[in-house]
Amino acid sequence: MGADKKPSLEEFTRRLGAALGDNLVSLVLFGSAARGTHVKGRSDLNTLLIVRDATVARLHGAAPVVAEWARAGEPPPLIFAESEWRASADVFAIEIEDMREAHRLLAGRDPFDGLVTRKSDIRRELEHEARGKVLRLRTEYAAAAADGKALERLLVGSAGTFFVLFRAALRLTGGVPPAAHDALVRETAAATGLDSSAFEWVLVALGGSNPPPLQPYDPVAGRYLDAMEQLADWVDGLEA
Repeated sequence: MGADKKPSLEEFTRRLGAALGDNLVSLVLFGSAARGTHVKGRSDLNTLLIVRDATVARLHGAAPVVAEWARAGEPPPLIFAESEWRASADVFAIEIEDMREAHRLLAGRDPFDGLVTRKSDIRRELEHEARGKVLRLRTEYAAAAADGKALERLLVGSAGTFFVLFRAALRLTGGVPPAAHDALVRETAAATGLDSSAFEWVLVALGGSNPPPLQPYDPVAGRYLDAMEQLADWVDGLEA
């Protein structure tokens, strides 16, 4: 394949399967491309790879395929050994349920069949992740606040991570997270008390349109940070 040609998802799947042979258990597409919110040229193609043996020696054959995929601008697949994947339901409960809800099987067998997560594990991970992500957002806001373009990159770049937490919060309250970003924000705000208007700018940007440019110390970014802090406070108040 020429260096200037980006491999398709189908080509990546075929070549990875050929490289791994019977070591491949599952290859799954997840995230925005499976959820129907993918924006061409902006969103990533996220994949999960599960193998029988994840030792370095057994992955060598797949390394050139993964490297080419990464050079084309796509994230390398998340790689789990099969036994490790089954043992991770309590540690990565949020991520597993998020992938289960929106995924497409590309090769092998469905890794979510028979995999069970517990609500208590989702709540515990959500508390840890929400507080940690808010601390990081606050730190990055302090570094970007004086530069409107940097603020724009921060809001757009962080939204996807927080939307994962929004979906986890809705699952904890018994809701079914909607795929559309605007509906997700609206329902999360109703369930948790967030100010949904704090996300208007980023929703426009994620939709592929051009919202008004942010200015240094723009209040739009401040309200966005405030809303994420409110989410972390809401999670802290949940019963264990």
